[in-house]
Amino acid sequence: MSAVEWGYNESNGPSTWVKNFPTAAGSRQSPVDIVTSLATSDTSLTSKPLNWKYVPENTREIINTGHGWRVDVKGEGSELIGGPLEDSYRLQQFHCHWGFQSDKGSEHTVDGQPFAGELHLVHWNKNKYANCGEAAAFADGLAVLGVLLKVGKENPELQKIVEHIPSIYHRGQKTAIKEPIDPAKLLPGTFSYWTYLGSLTTPPCSESVTWILFKEPIEVSEEQLSAFRSLRCYKPEEACPCDELEGLVINNYRPPLPLGNRELRECGSV
Repeated sequence: MSAVEWGYNESNGPSTWVKNFPTAAGSRQSPVDIVTSLATSDTSLTSKPLNWKYVPENTREIINTGHGWRVDVKGEGSELIGGPLEDSYRLQQFHCHWGFQSDKGSEHTVDGQPFAGELHLVHWNKNKYANCGEAAAFADGLAVLGVLLKVGKENPELQKIVEHIPSIYHRGQKTAIKEPIDPAKLLPGTFSYWTYLGSLTTPPCSESVTWILFKEPIEVSEEQLSAFRSLRCYKPEEACPCDELEGLVINNYRPPLPLGNRELRECGSV
């Protein structure tokens, strides 16, 4: 099964992924509903603060994957350390999930509440592995910073992405980043977070992610979300698929899965 054959409509959406990606039925799947009463406060997380370093000039290009937009990054010079991480992780890319309307769209929910969207900054363990692809096969291979989005004022850093949307309307289209994007400016002002061991939220759903989900959401405007929803999931030369999503990249999120017996830890409060 090729990457383009999975998606978010009724025929190829999350409930069907397990047929072609057996890992999707595993016990360490993401996203989950963050039940705040189940989170344990862990002093080891505060004694080893989470730290990151990014190089805005290393944001290279933005692509329409058919499932959303993705900004690819030249990872040299970037670093994510501390918190639940034992090693140093390098930024590979960041992307976003959103809904048809702004009352839902995030992958993680908090006490059952969805948010308008969710940003993911994907990092890989550079101490142990040669690249992101290799790292994705190991339990400690990846670390993802998750940022919840709520509707509010325009986000200046996300606006740099919005300005590229007309150049990448169709799947497979990509364009060079004109103005450097600073991943650090996509993070909230308060660095409290939840963390647990999980998976990629898209096929192959590899169970290799240490999730770090910030408690404080960032604001994004309704106009910016509308721009994301204008992306198409098919190539320019292809006919628009006649499905319920009408060829648009919308509702590109996986619903929460059971936490099971995994530990949910928290660091700080908003």
